[in-house]
Amino acid sequence: MMNMGGPSTVPETHDFLKNLFLDGDLIPLPFQRFLAPIIARRRTPQIEKQYADIGGGSPILRYTQLQGAGMAALLDELSPETAPHKSYVAFRYAKPLTDETARQLKADGVKRAIAFTQYPQYSCSTTGSSLNELFRQGKAGEMGDIEWSVIDRWGTHPGFIEAVSQHIEAALAKFDPAVRSDVVLLFSAHSLPMSVVNRGDPYVLEVSASVNAVMDRLGHSNPFRLVWQSQVGPTPWMGMQTGEAVKGLARLGKKHLVMVPIAFTSDHIETLYELDLEYAHEARELGMEVQRAESLNDSPVFIRALADITAQHIRDYSSGKVGPTTTQMGLRCPGCTNGTCGQQKNWFARAGRI
Repeated sequence: MMNMGGPSTVPETHDFLKNLFLDGDLIPLPFQRFLAPIIARRRTPQIEKQYADIGGGSPILRYTQLQGAGMAALLDELSPETAPHKSYVAFRYAKPLTDETARQLKADGVKRAIAFTQYPQYSCSTTGSSLNELFRQGKAGEMGDIEWSVIDRWGTHPGFIEAVSQHIEAALAKFDPAVRSDVVLLFSAHSLPMSVVNRGDPYVLEVSASVNAVMDRLGHSNPFRLVWQSQVGPTPWMGMQTGEAVKGLARLGKKHLVMVPIAFTSDHIETLYELDLEYAHEARELGMEVQRAESLNDSPVFIRALADITAQHIRDYSSGKVGPTTTQMGLRCPGCTNGTCGQQKNWFARAGRI
């Protein structure tokens, strides 16, 4: 189960930030190896305070482990012929890092594995970066002889859409029925640098598809917008930014708001601090009544969706209906200049064989 990860304790914040800013797939910087440690060091005190404000660290590892254990238990029932199933966590920037998980796979003697992105929508900067790192570990022989396949995107899967929709409905139910249909649904996703968007990255399109699927499920009951959060640095990023959208809606006279994390599968700093403490506080100061749709976390509907996605993948791959990777994963961005990306795609297309 691949994801960005987050520091489980406040003292881990600096290493998390350093790993993040060193990743050119996520944040392309000039002189990256020189600048990344400097930026991480400067930002550490501010981000440490934010993690302290949400309880002393990110809960993303705890929720990912919970989701993985629930998924594996369901898979034993849905696909008994491939049981027993075990989930592993491979974070890109925080413990357990991919290299640590690779060594554990080898120690456990794993021979068949699925690289399952926990980013519902594909981006070269998130799923692509995690797959690049997994490829590097595999090429170096750190994982032993494993047959790989990939679940690379699932942002319109009915179970995922149902889980998100149910949490929106629960948030809407907290408003007076007289105003409920006027509540604005503000879908918020992690932004991307425009340099990534402009090379043909599919993320913006796929997040939009998730939002449209949710609104179809809700019967287009409310007005909505898709906005973007967590911009870092001075270079242009995808907008409009969530905080600016909140201010704009207040200026336009909107009084009721539900914020919806649409690209996050569990709580972490972007939901618990940015949405809950920063943007919601701004909205209330501007006279708005605001609720936040809960993250998927321990949702049984969501955990069942993860199991259904994986069981279908196992069936399709075992029967030869699909290969190790999807057709879409095999297509590089038209503006791609990352040689590792091409090698990684070819490696996974051969089920992790050199």
